[in-house]
Amino acid sequence: MPHILHIDASARPGIAGTDNHGSHSRHLTDQFAKQWQLRRPQDMITYRDIGQYPPSFLNHDWIASAFTPEEQRAPWMKDALAESDQLVDELIAADVVVIGTPFYNFGMPAALKAWIDQVVRPGRTVDIDESNPTDPYVPKLSDRPRHAVVLTARGGIGFDIGGKMAHINHLEPNLATALAFIGITKIHYIAIEGQEVGGEVLAKSVADAIRKVERLVDELQVMTWRDTQISEPA
Repeated sequence: MPHILHIDASARPGIAGTDNHGSHSRHLTDQFAKQWQLRRPQDMITYRDIGQYPPSFLNHDWIASAFTPEEQRAPWMKDALAESDQLVDELIAADVVVIGTPFYNFGMPAALKAWIDQVVRPGRTVDIDESNPTDPYVPKLSDRPRHAVVLTARGGIGFDIGGKMAHINHLEPNLATALAFIGITKIHYIAIEGQEVGGEVLAKSVADAIRKVERLVDELQVMTWRDTQISEPA
């Protein structure tokens, strides 16, 4: 059965509409998870709140360890990669990765970038083919169908593809590049805009996004059920 990895990256711990100064991206991921479980309570959902408990930034020990072949790693190297291994294991197990993230200063929050840095791992999520120096990277997570759902909240408006502000939106393009690099290319985007504008503009954007989330849950449940039937041995 499908396995969902639910990630929240907002620095705001509460949910918009429930708590003062709550997070609109958390509102979307909360709706996604509730709708999914309402229809398929048997499916597993793993939750990670990187907004409140951010992953560690990469350091010298991490880099030295990750680029040392596993059979040659000293005990301290295994310790240096323990957090990364856990995050990678969660990602590999997932059929659907739901990422709720605000749009901070034209890109992703530092916590989400730290998560990306921890899970883009040589030997775990991407291989390096030294015999092909012009295109050496081989994504490892293309071994089976996986979907990513990026649920975003933005203060302004016009940041979607084709919008007047799209040229300074470096959140979704950055995420798409990083996820495709490791083999996740089926990516779905839903955004709330107008948080700084408020009023009817924000209310309409929230309502539209919630409807899109509900439709996407229906579509993904059909797709992931079909994918798991194909990938599981007879």
